[in-house]
Amino acid sequence: MSGEVLRLEGVVIRREGAVLLDGVDWTVSEGERWVVIGPNGAGKTTLLQVAATTLYPTEGRVAVLGETLGQTDVFELRPRIGFASAAVAEKVPSGETVMDLVLTASYAILGRWQEEYDSTDVGRAVALLEALGCTELVRRRFNTLSEGERKRVQIARALMPDPELLLLDEPAAGLDLGAREELVTRLARLAADPAAPAMAVVTHHLEEVPPGFTHALLLRKGGVVAAGRIEEVLTGENLGACFGIPLQVERFNDRWYARSVGR
Repeated sequence: MSGEVLRLEGVVIRREGAVLLDGVDWTVSEGERWVVIGPNGAGKTTLLQVAATTLYPTEGRVAVLGETLGQTDVFELRPRIGFASAAVAEKVPSGETVMDLVLTASYAILGRWQEEYDSTDVGRAVALLEALGCTELVRRRFNTLSEGERKRVQIARALMPDPELLLLDEPAAGLDLGAREELVTRLARLAADPAAPAMAVVTHHLEEVPPGFTHALLLRKGGVVAAGRIEEVLTGENLGACFGIPLQVERFNDRWYARSVGR
């Protein structure tokens, strides 16, 4: 792979006459931490679903971890990808415990059935939940958790198979200020870990970009506005074009902020 983890070339997604992604080119390499930003309907979630191999392109080529979609067994590929999103959370069985939800990620499935897990699996699940501040949640049912607790448990699940690519779709959505800042801090620690996988995090808000992230991709109406090193992409000009309003962008203590200007 020569350090390449993900490559999209000319990817188009069409659904019921609508173009959700329009000729997207995107390459993610080992060690990179990407943030994907754009307004509602920009195609961010669709992009991550393609990267997670849960959605096939209408046109274009997708290579994930050296395997080309359409030419590989995605059921063998998916355990190598950590993926957390609202779409996944909605499919969790109502009685599923936090421990079982994290464990089943080893097989890239939802719902504990007849799989075998050994003490090493259990130990890893417990360690991940502890690292994300979820130790006391191990025996709780997932559907009884607060939104912040659910987000942290989903990240633990995404990390369970020791993935080579980590994809987080709006992990801070629905969180209050305290829970958001706690999550951003934990993601910053993960980004700083040289052993952590390449990752991409989707968000609407600059304030949710964790410190230590290296690259940014801006989407608008399914197309790429800008992509590259984060300090070159997150500019007032680029973000203004992305969101359709004049914006001033500031960076302080490795956190990003934006506000409208001229109105």
